[in-house]
Amino acid sequence: MRSFILFIILTSSFGIAKANTDTITIPINRMYFHDKITAEQKLIDKMDGKEDFEFHAVSNNDINLILTFTLYRKIKETTDWIETNSEISTNNEKVKYLTYVEQLLRQFRVALRNRDIAPVEFTSLYQSFFKALQENTKGNSFSYLLKDLSYPASKIISDILAENPHSSDARQLVYLKFCALNPDKILQTLRPWVDKPFADSLLELAAKNNPAQLYSYAQSTASPEGKLIHNSQRPVIKAIADLSLTKNALFYFPFLDDIMHGRKQVSDIQKFVGDGKVGYDSIGYYNLLVETEIAYFKRMAPPLKDTPIAMFGANGLMDMLQKKSIEHFVTPINELHNLSNVQTRMKAIEPLNAQALYFMLIMGENEIYTSSYKHAFSRLIQQMGAQPRGDELLMSVHFDHFRKFIKMAAHYNKLDEFLKTMPKESAELLMQAFVANLDRTSNLEDAVDVADAYSSIRDSVLLTSILGYVEENYEIHVENGNDRGKLIYGLLREIFLSADPTKKVDLTSSLGIPSIYEIGNKNLQNEEGKIIQQVFFYGDEDGKAFFPSFVNTFSSREWKIIPKKEWIEFISLNGKAEVYVNRPLDNNTNLDDSAQVHLIQYLEDAGKYPSVVVHRGHSYWLPRTIHRMSPTAKIVLLGSCGGYKNLNEILEVCQEAHIISTKEIGKGDLNQPIINYLNNSFINGKDIVWRDMWSVLTTQFSSAPKSTRDSWEDYIPPYRNLGAIFIKAYHRKIQSD
Repeated sequence: MRSFILFIILTSSFGIAKANTDTITIPINRMYFHDKITAEQKLIDKMDGKEDFEFHAVSNNDINLILTFTLYRKIKETTDWIETNSEISTNNEKVKYLTYVEQLLRQFRVALRNRDIAPVEFTSLYQSFFKALQENTKGNSFSYLLKDLSYPASKIISDILAENPHSSDARQLVYLKFCALNPDKILQTLRPWVDKPFADSLLELAAKNNPAQLYSYAQSTASPEGKLIHNSQRPVIKAIADLSLTKNALFYFPFLDDIMHGRKQVSDIQKFVGDGKVGYDSIGYYNLLVETEIAYFKRMAPPLKDTPIAMFGANGLMDMLQKKSIEHFVTPINELHNLSNVQTRMKAIEPLNAQALYFMLIMGENEIYTSSYKHAFSRLIQQMGAQPRGDELLMSVHFDHFRKFIKMAAHYNKLDEFLKTMPKESAELLMQAFVANLDRTSNLEDAVDVADAYSSIRDSVLLTSILGYVEENYEIHVENGNDRGKLIYGLLREIFLSADPTKKVDLTSSLGIPSIYEIGNKNLQNEEGKIIQQVFFYGDEDGKAFFPSFVNTFSSREWKIIPKKEWIEFISLNGKAEVYVNRPLDNNTNLDDSAQVHLIQYLEDAGKYPSVVVHRGHSYWLPRTIHRMSPTAKIVLLGSCGGYKNLNEILEVCQEAHIISTKEIGKGDLNQPIINYLNNSFINGKDIVWRDMWSVLTTQFSSAPKSTRDSWEDYIPPYRNLGAIFIKAYHRKIQSD
């Protein structure tokens, strides 16, 4: 009812606008500039795949109506104000102000396309912009209007009104917003501001985020940045300046907090580092990282709640621990996955104790193969002693990342084995802790880990226990009036109940999210009735190897194949589906990158917005695919790990996407049958019913080699992707409230 009333108000307002503007005569010599504004409005309108005079940006229809009202009605009011405002008297001035409006729309559209700004910010951006125009006509400062805006929104206004006599105030405010969001880019942008009083505090922010970068700038003592660094009296900056005189300083940065406070000397670390190559003790250095991580994490817990310097960020402790876990252990055992001799294959991890193995498994989450994990897990249990106690291991690491560890154990069917290493009471307490306090974290990662773990567990008793703990927490938060706790645990309860087919829980009605079990063919079609698909390939060895077989799956009996220099187009002969895939051109020279950029621009120029996106590449390429994927995508095939970070970023771009992912690296002999099934459904006009599709493919793979069947078990269909379902439902609820 509320949406209907709002619709009546807005449509009535549009009618009033037309009646009022009929009396405004726009001179012929300014019509061109009004037309450019109209063209930008249309381009924004089309970003959801349809030009229908509706700015459909989010799932909340009320918000979409307000955004549409702003895009059309308020922009028209602004151009009328320009045309009738006596303070904007000359033709040139009116043209300038009309150009400001065009620039507002264009810069917002580009920022939206690049994922730099949220669509819901458009209304507040416009409101501040219009007030800034009013101040600008009087020659006043408008910087106060930018204080409550996001960095992208404030930058748009500041850039447009750069000729304002007080624009330097706005630029400074915008720059400080930029630094708060991008501390890793402070040093490369600080030079114009080195003489400002706030420059030294920005140095400290940069140092805490990325001490290695500050080290690099400190080495250039004659540069403005180098002088600022060496003249600073702030302890963290002085410590880094001193380290800049040390060879291979990157190896020392994870321990910066200990070095600053005298808990470690450079010589304590140097005996493991050597010169970075000769004399480098990889095992000793890794163990030192593990010991420091354990000590630092203890400091972060109550009652200290102290975050050590250089624990997070590029080249910090966590970053280096992950890099060395993958470099020295995960990658070597992955590369030997074809070896039948397990002892030879796992030789790299032989020197590691249980704690070191614990962190190796966690830090290698997105890289480790299934077989590598299982053998390493067995080694972990062995290293825990003759009578292994999992609870004692977790206590020894202060439960650092324990939810991640449990989630991974559940994924690889090792959770039951781990729980059996401890007394029953301890196992129960552990699973209670696994589910507890999910409302206290700053993001949803822990809640998503719980959801993902639940989807992997097969033990009915354990599932019942976890569901019971979720319900207990929900009741506690209801009683305490904790809205975030009620929301998180209420959603988890509904989602867990829906995972049991006997409960017959319909998430569409209970959570208000679109069906997770199917997606209609018409929902995937654009205005012309076509389903547009974009496939991202990368120009590494694997991409080049699999590309020819991918191309060969398109039969000339069903598809017209149009080769282009940087991509190939596959147009179904019945006109119902179109597939666009960039060629895996050489990655070392960024040719694959250019091909993707040019293909995206080609599709946008043609008004073809993909509703299906396929990622064909390793997990380390996935962030680039996510950054470039169209917000119109409704089916996303990852073919690589779908951890929290990736799922969350995908659903921020494509709120209703059905996501297919896998626990380990995607396999070409599995990805291709999935793609073939989808394409056959598209060209035959069939809806996608995920349970039916999974049943057909499972039967198809039943006669495949065991390794293929095992890998197929790691693929997760949309209806079993409980982490993604949780993120969708959470954001839908937040928006509706």
